[in-house]
Amino acid sequence: MLSRTADSLYWLGRYIERAENLARILEVADRMTLTPNSGSARQDEWHSAVVISGCQEGFYKTHERATPAAVVDYIARSPDNPASIRSCLQLARTNGRAVRAALTRPMWETLNATWLDLDGKEALIASGDLRDFLEWVKERAMLFHGAVAVTMLRDDAHIFLQLGTMLERADSTARLLDVKYHVLLPADEEVGGGLDFYQWAAVLRGASALGSYAYLYRDGIKPSQVAELLILRPEMPRSLVGCLGEMIDLLGQLADLYGRKHECQRLAGEMHSRLRYGRIDTIFQTGLHEYLTAFIQQNNVLGLEVSKAYLI
Repeated sequence: MLSRTADSLYWLGRYIERAENLARILEVADRMTLTPNSGSARQDEWHSAVVISGCQEGFYKTHERATPAAVVDYIARSPDNPASIRSCLQLARTNGRAVRAALTRPMWETLNATWLDLDGKEALIASGDLRDFLEWVKERAMLFHGAVAVTMLRDDAHIFLQLGTMLERADSTARLLDVKYHVLLPADEEVGGGLDFYQWAAVLRGASALGSYAYLYRDGIKPSQVAELLILRPEMPRSLVGCLGEMIDLLGQLADLYGRKHECQRLAGEMHSRLRYGRIDTIFQTGLHEYLTAFIQQNNVLGLEVSKAYLI
């Protein structure tokens, strides 16, 4: 496969996943503003969405404060933000069109229809139906993933598409979990209190993991168990260890197809081993925020190594 074709497929997967994940970040911020007695913390919740989405530098060049309307507009629909939901969906369609022959008809039609319907769906934001818009974005992403799962040949095109998806999903889960770190509790609110409970529940809902959490853990929402589910539980498809496990398999298939291993295979194996044999109490002793920051940096390095090996 030509490297430019592999690159377009890889970034198609990343941009679709990123659009969905931006919707999840906005959903978490919106839910946290509705938590009881959040009062003075509401500014922090919208600021956290800007920081976690990686848009801080661009946002504060044109905005003084992280107000709900400004954050939603910038992350959801601003064409001036290269990491907005609108920009991601546009770039996904552009990359998909470049490799149209490698996509099945349902994949392309889903991708194209999503872009064509976007203007009308953005009107939901103006009418105050933010949650409906975010649900639409997530549904379209899942529809695309479904088309990939049931119609695409399991060849190297599929591998590069899924590899981009898993890299982006791992990054997103770490960022989504780190939202809680950036939302500072009020001074009179203890960890484990009512506000803390609602905030962790919002994180679980943002990861579509509230039902899975209730199934696996029967003793209420606890920070260590939420982190364990989203970091170390392989049964959870959006967990860090789950995403790295998928990447190990995909990179192994590429090594078999092309007859050579690269640094990305070694690095992915190292990251997966640390997650597979990690312990949540050790992570909390080290510092959850520090652990997630280090993971995001390592995941970025892994993406660069994939690019060096196959996409450049």
